[in-house]
Amino acid sequence: MHRTVVERELELKLILSPERGIPVPARLGYRSDDPFAVHVTFHIGSDHPVHWTFARELLVEGVFRPCGHGDVRVWPTKVAGRGVVLMALSSPDGDALLEAPAAQVSSWLERTLRVVPPGSEAEQLGIDDGLAELLAPTPADDLWLRDPWPSDESADGE
Repeated sequence: MHRTVVERELELKLILSPERGIPVPARLGYRSDDPFAVHVTFHIGSDHPVHWTFARELLVEGVFRPCGHGDVRVWPTKVAGRGVVLMALSSPDGDALLEAPAAQVSSWLERTLRVVPPGSEAEQLGIDDGLAELLAPTPADDLWLRDPWPSDESADGE
């Protein structure tokens, strides 16, 4: 199966307070062989970038309305008259509130939706084909399906 990758470099803003934020270079990534997930890599000036993976559906919905709970929450808003998407990420290592330009996130998401349309993700994984192959009867199954104990009734009707 052919694998397609859709990536986008962009600058997010890490919100430190209502008055202060710092730029964070990031990469949005999507792979057709992992069709339910989006991957975000934050380059925070260290040797080890920070990676987050969460449901593509969560980000798609979060562009239009608040959604998510727990570790990842996403919602749209306006800042200084421009549309942004806020992502609240929570982990044992800490919490972060990130602001992303809505137009850039939306155009990248549209590209992912053209590669793998919503509702067709499972087809990309071949789950149905894999299950059918796994559950298909084999010649050895005949041995297991035979009655291991012949009937107590005799064949000649005694």
